[in-house]
Formats: sequence, C-alpha cells, structure tokens
Amino acid sequence: MSGHSKWSTIKHKKGKADAAKGKIFTKIGREIMVAVKMGGADPDMNSRLRDAIAKAKANNMPNDNVSRVIKKAAGENDDVNYEEIMYEGYGPGGVAVIVEAMTDNKNRTASNVRFYFDKNGGSLGATGCVNWMFDRKGSIAVEKSDAIKEDELMMLALEAGAEDFIDNDDIYEIITDPSQFSAVRDELEKHGIELLGAEIQRIPQNTVDIDEELSESINKMLDMMEDDDDVQNVYHNGVFL
Repeated sequence: MSGHSKWSTIKHKKGKADAAKGKIFTKIGREIMVAVKMGGADPDMNSRLRDAIAKAKANNMPNDNVSRVIKKAAGENDDVNYEEIMYEGYGPGGVAVIVEAMTDNKNRTASNVRFYFDKNGGSLGATGCVNWMFDRKGSIAVEKSDAIKEDELMMLALEAGAEDFIDNDDIYEIITDPSQFSAVRDELEKHGIELLGAEIQRIPQNTVDIDEELSESINKMLDMMEDDDDVQNVYHNGVFL
C-alpha cells in the first residue's frame, strides 16, 4: 500500500479562509442530500448517510447545518436532483486524475471539467482510462499526539477490521475495505479517538513524481477543479517532490 495521502495536505490547509470552509460545507451538504434521497433520513438505517455525517463532523460542520440539509432532502417539495458522475483524464506530465462530481446539470459540469484539463496542459479521457490505477478504500486519519500511543491505536484499528495502518509524517492513516469503513470509524470514535478526517477515497496503486517544473500547472489545475461547486473530490497519483 502506497504511503501517498491527501490528509497531510488537508491538515495544513485547515487554517485557511472561512470562505473555503463554507464551500466544503456546501459540498458535504450535497453528499448528505444525495444519501438521504437514496436511502432515507435515518442514519441508523442508511450507512451512506452515516458516513456523510461523519465526514461533516470531521470537517467541523455545525450540527444545525447537518440537520437542516437532512430535513430539506427528506421533504417532498425538494425538486433538486443531483446526479453522480466521474470523469477521468491525464494532467500535465501524465499524472492520472479522477474527478468525482454531483451535479444538476451534466453539460455544465462536463464542459467545466474539460476546460480545467485543457487549460493546464492535460486532457479529459474516456471512461475507464485511469480508474483501474486506483483502489477504492476507506481512509481514516488521526493526528499524532502525546495522548495517542501508536501501538494501541494500530491494534484497535486492526481488531476493528482495518486492512492497513500507515505512519504518514504527522498523522496516522488507517486503511479499510469500504464495507468495513463505518465499523472501524465507529469503533475509534467509541474509544474517544478524535479523527482528522474519515472518508471513502480512491488511493493510487502507483505514484508519479511531480517535479518543480510541473508542480505549478498541476496545482493550478487541481485548484480550479476543487473550486468548482459541482466537484466533490479530486484524486491523482502524483507525488510532489
């Protein structure tokens, strides 16, 4: 399992503007809304909703916001329907990129995503062109601290059903099969472990080094994608040197 992780990057972005946090809340709210429409408003009976609520909690989204989105999604008068779409392509230097979107206008989103690739020297590819390079896994991040003993955390996670435990600089990353993700996360929270983040991700099987010459254009492309309201997640197999 590669040590590549987005959690270290996220940790260092935590202190950025409230406007960025508001955009994150909007995207998580959309995930909650789709989860409710697909499986109902009871998180005990809807594992996807339970996972989305956990993601909201990890990002410090207020409980009132979460409740409001759930009630709105459960209301019969809500006529906004979001469709999940995945785009695949290559960024500068041949970096494999997956873009996950939730949109109420496929034409708009497809046009925007294609523009982000083209504008920065990449190209939007056909369905399946890079998806095979990634494994879909649950990823749970715990920030290192004196209060957390690595051996105890690792044993707790593995006994709960985790597949792997990775020491990534200033965080511990716990990898699970998607089917075990909720159970492992719930067990950690039950033992009072504070989570930096927890979500289902696409983890690259192999990585590509990104040198200084390419980093500017790749970062610009990723920023444009992540700033798009329709884009929920962006994954790539690049490692910045």
